[in-house]
Amino acid sequence: MKDIVIKKMEQRGATVEDIAKIVYDLQKNYVNITLEYCIKNVERILEKREVQNAVLTGIQIDELAEKDLLDEPLLSIVKQDESLYGIDEILALSITNIYGSIGFTNFGYLDKVKVGIIGELDRLGKSSDKVHTFLDDLICGIVAAACAKIAHAASDN
Repeated sequence: MKDIVIKKMEQRGATVEDIAKIVYDLQKNYVNITLEYCIKNVERILEKREVQNAVLTGIQIDELAEKDLLDEPLLSIVKQDESLYGIDEILALSITNIYGSIGFTNFGYLDKVKVGIIGELDRLGKSSDKVHTFLDDLICGIVAAACAKIAHAASDN
C-alpha cells in the first residue's frame, strides 16, 4: 500500500524527495544527516498503515472536491480551504501523533510557514482548479513525523 500512497502523492505533485528536502532543511542544524537519510525516514513514515489511511483519505476528499462530487456546504468549504474548517489539520495531526509532542510543534511551524512543496501545493490550491486542502497539511504531518523520528533517534545515541 505504501507504493499506492507514493504514486497518489506524485500524481498530485508531491514526491518523497520533495518531502525529504523539507525534513533535511529542518534537521540539518541539529544532527549530522544527509538527504538520503531523510528520504529513508520519510519512507519509513509512509510504511505505517495509519499514515497510509490518512493520506489516501485526504487525497480522495481533495479529488472529490475538484470534481464537485461533495455536497454543499462541504464542497465550498473544502475547495476554499476555509481557515475554520480544521478537519484537514486534524487528519494530518493523526500522523504527527505517532511520535509525540515534538511532532505537534513541528506541524504547527510547518502549517504556518508552508515551506517547499507544502507552500507550492497551498498556492496551487488557491490559484487554480486544483484542490490541495488536505494534501498540504498531510505533508506537514509526514514532515513533522519524520523530523520527530530523527530527533528521537539522535537522542537515543
